[in-house]
Amino acid sequence: MSTNLQNNSDDNRLQAVTTLLEGGTLQQATKMLNALRPAEIAHLLESLPLTQRKVVWELLDEQAAGVVLLDVTDEVRESLLQEMDLADIVAATEGLEIDDLADLVKELPRHITWEVIDSLDHQYRERLESVLPYPEDSAGGLMNLDTVTVRAEVTIDVVMRYLRRLGEKVPKDTDKLFVVNRDGLYLGAISLSRILTNDPDDSVAEVMSLDIQPIPADWNEREVANRFEQHDLLSAPVVDEEGHLLGRITIDDVVDVIREEGEHQFMGHAGLSEDEDMFAPVLVSAQRRALWLGINLLTAFLASWVIRQFESTIDQIVALAVLMPIVASMGGIAGTQTLTLAIRGIALGQLSANNSRWLMIKELAVGGINSVIWAVVVGVIAGIWFQNTSIALLIAAAITINLLFAALAGAALPLLLEKLGIDPALAGGVLLTTITDVVGFLAFLGLATIFLL
Repeated sequence: MSTNLQNNSDDNRLQAVTTLLEGGTLQQATKMLNALRPAEIAHLLESLPLTQRKVVWELLDEQAAGVVLLDVTDEVRESLLQEMDLADIVAATEGLEIDDLADLVKELPRHITWEVIDSLDHQYRERLESVLPYPEDSAGGLMNLDTVTVRAEVTIDVVMRYLRRLGEKVPKDTDKLFVVNRDGLYLGAISLSRILTNDPDDSVAEVMSLDIQPIPADWNEREVANRFEQHDLLSAPVVDEEGHLLGRITIDDVVDVIREEGEHQFMGHAGLSEDEDMFAPVLVSAQRRALWLGINLLTAFLASWVIRQFESTIDQIVALAVLMPIVASMGGIAGTQTLTLAIRGIALGQLSANNSRWLMIKELAVGGINSVIWAVVVGVIAGIWFQNTSIALLIAAAITINLLFAALAGAALPLLLEKLGIDPALAGGVLLTTITDVVGFLAFLGLATIFLL
């Protein structure tokens, strides 16, 4: 109930800002806009057409601009940066945490990136440059350098006095402290709850946990998300190849990874990027989508070419033209189910070359059972409809063949595309549709040519 009320409250505030903007009440809109959280402002910007978006962006305080730029999609960020001069961009980066600043400067043109780096003080610049080499989608790219570290030999009382002295300088979302030796090597972690509940005279070594395994900086973000999910983590240490503590990843960063991965899978089925700007210029959107429309057209021509090879068969048996879409459609649906399962398995790290054979065997078994069931159903309907037993047996055989091929293709195609470095979420659907259409038409019309003519 409280969550629904909070969501309604957020929606109402966003709607109120939009209403004020439409009514031309800019002073009230500015006040209300800058009272919103950065993520809410980002959501509002993504929901506005380009002209209104520009107005809202100009009303936003400089202090909030940097965080908002990080919360919007890549395409929206690019359009906003085009509206800013160099001084505004430099001002927007002030006060950003190291990991956030690293993500932002990677999106900037090279000459602006160096201007931003040169504007930093020496210590801050060194910390930033230590993060920049890591890819954005790696553990090193996700981590924050702000950590609280303690030595194993000190007592809990010393740790508590140290935390009190730090006060507000303790990094936000700190749920545990990391234990390191004099060389900065990670040894373990101690939660705040243990610090509060253990005897002050106990040493850190006596109460620290060795179960919190560090995350290598070169892990990709999927592996990081899986570690957080499997171990119910709120934060985790990140280390280099030698085991030196570099920083930490917190749950809010992982939530962003999970959301982006979900959006990527959803948008990818339509051949779109998760960063697609809903209100991008018409020509930009048209150009981007034209590529996948062209690819789909080529695959459609391939299926049409297969049909063309059996033109004489279709001319003699008109019922085949009526029933062809059924064979292709059943194969397409069955293949898509397996394809979606396989892509999800790859995304979660559950499917690899090591266990792919078992998935294919299982999906072939599922496809075999469903093919028998639906071959009988469709065969009976077709037989009654056209009063022709031969056509009933023919479509039943074609559906069986196509569903088995669909199951095999749906399981194997994502792994093959992944190995070739092609995103299965983007290309898998188009290729699978081509396979099921071609195999379905070949099976149905080929069998008809052999047995009915």
